[in-house]
Amino acid sequence: MNNKIAFRIGLGVFAYAIFVVAVLTFYPDKPEDMDWKDREEFNKVQVSKLELGLNKQAILTLLGSPDISEAKRIGEKELQVMFYRTQHKQSDGITTADECTPLLFVNGQLIAWGDSAYQSYIDG
Repeated sequence: MNNKIAFRIGLGVFAYAIFVVAVLTFYPDKPEDMDWKDREEFNKVQVSKLELGLNKQAILTLLGSPDISEAKRIGEKELQVMFYRTQHKQSDGITTADECTPLLFVNGQLIAWGDSAYQSYIDG
């Protein structure tokens, strides 16, 4: 009798493990599917992994669409700042630039991130 119970429990644990592996494999977390708190934490982790020189498409693949974006052209240079929410300031339902980490791109290449990146964008 005890062997049957132990077998059923073991079978249940095994089936659950297979289910968890299948979910993690076939349904990866996407930034756009997360609520704002999870997205904020996800963004913090991903921003910490960034490297200078990554192209814009690699960033979009890693982080998804930005919360805020600005762009301008100065001569032959295309400047773009993409803001990703990384800290909560006020519960008003609106994501503002001061709640985000800015990523600065020149001609599609990541050259800086953080507060100084946005200041560089403003200064041109």
